[in-house]
Amino acid sequence: QVQLVESGGGLVQAGDSLRLSCAASGRTFSRYVMGWFRQAPGKEREFVAVISRSDSITFITKYGDSVKGRFTIFRDNAKNTVYLQMNSLKPEDTAVYYCAAAETGGSIATMITVRPYDYWGQGTQVTVSS
Repeated sequence: QVQLVESGGGLVQAGDSLRLSCAASGRTFSRYVMGWFRQAPGKEREFVAVISRSDSITFITKYGDSVKGRFTIFRDNAKNTVYLQMNSLKPEDTAVYYCAAAETGGSIATMITVRPYDYWGQGTQVTVSS
């Protein structure tokens, strides 16, 4: 069982940066694939980014097309935390952001939908004004 708690959301202006954090409980954090999703009002939950588990020295990451080049996902296993660094924010980035954890052994390419994830946080609101 993993509990996830997001933080770091807020109200910012277009062009600003924010860093979201997701703290995980438990002693096996390094074994989980970690992802970020977002959901705007009236829209489906959208894939943002994913990072592989810590089986190897090099982490594998993947990003949604709308955030590629602006957002960066990274993890600190010593702190049981995954981060989402968001730069050059746009009004269309406004959403509730959720982190998720998966125990799957699948490739990162399969982790861009909500289905493979076993645990979800409660979400943190990000609002970007124009």
